[in-house]
Amino acid sequence: MAEKVGFIGLGIMGSLQAMNLAKAGVELTVFNRTREKAEAWVREHGGTVADSPKAVAEASDVVITMVVDGAQVTDMVEQALEGAKPGTLFIDMSTIAPGTARALAERCAAEGHAFVDAPVTGSSPKARAGTLTIMVGGAEADIARARPLFEIMGEKIVVCGEAGQGQAVKVITQAITAVNCATLAQGLVLARQAGVNVDALLETMDGGSSDSTMRALKGKPMLEHDFTPLFKLAHMLKDVQLCLAEARTAGGSFPFAGLAAELYGAGMGRGLGDQDFAAVLEVVEGLSGSRL
Repeated sequence: MAEKVGFIGLGIMGSLQAMNLAKAGVELTVFNRTREKAEAWVREHGGTVADSPKAVAEASDVVITMVVDGAQVTDMVEQALEGAKPGTLFIDMSTIAPGTARALAERCAAEGHAFVDAPVTGSSPKARAGTLTIMVGGAEADIARARPLFEIMGEKIVVCGEAGQGQAVKVITQAITAVNCATLAQGLVLARQAGVNVDALLETMDGGSSDSTMRALKGKPMLEHDFTPLFKLAHMLKDVQLCLAEARTAGGSFPFAGLAAELYGAGMGRGLGDQDFAAVLEVVEGLSGSRL
C-alpha cells in the first residue's frame, strides 16, 4: 500500500491489528499513551514511534485509532487533526457511541478530511489471525480507500451505511453477545443446582437449537473458572451501555440488554472488570448461592 499509515493505540487488540499491517508491509508510525509499550512493539515489528497523535498525523496519510472509549478517540483525533495533511483519512476501529462517531465524521469533514468508523469483533485470537469481522460506516469512496487495510486485518467486512452505522451495528451485536453469555452462565449454574451432569448439558447443546458461539467459546472456560481475558468484562459492560443509550436515542428498547448490564455491572463491583466477560458466571453463582 502506497499510503503511509499511523496507528494510535497498541492495547490487546490494536497491537495485533497493527502487527498484521506491519507483516503485510504497511509503513507504520505508531503512538501509545504508554510510550514503553510502543517502543517494545516497534522493536518487534518495525515502524516508527511518534511522540504524539499530532506527530502520527504529520507522518501519515491514514490515521487509525484503536483505543478504549469515545472520550479517548475524540482526544486522539483532535490532537491528530493539528498535524493532519489535507485529505487525511481517519479510521476509528474502537467501539464508541454511534453519535460520537457521527460527530467525529462532521469534525473531520469540516477540516477537509475523511472519517470512517470501523469497529471490530472477534476478540484477540481473530485479531492475531487477521480474521476479524469489521463493521464499516462512512462514504463509499472513503470505505474503498480503507478497504485494503481492512482486508489485512479482517476476513469479513460489512458495509453498514453512513458514518456511525458501523458503531450502531457493533454495539447491538455486543449486547446480544453479552445476553447470550449471561444466559449460558445462568443455565449452567441451574444445571448444577438441579444435579444435572453439566458436561452432558454442553454436549447436548452442541449443534442443537440451544447452541451458540458462546457455548463453544465460553462453556469449558466457565466450567474451569478460567477467565483469562480475551475481551474484558469492563469493556463488555461499556458496549452494552452504549447499546442501551442508542436504544433510548432511537426510541427503542432492549430489556434483556438492560438485565445483562445489571449482571456485568455487578461483576465490576466484584472486581472482575479486568477478567474475561465470561466471569459474569461468578455474579450468577453469587445470586444463586451455588458454585458451578
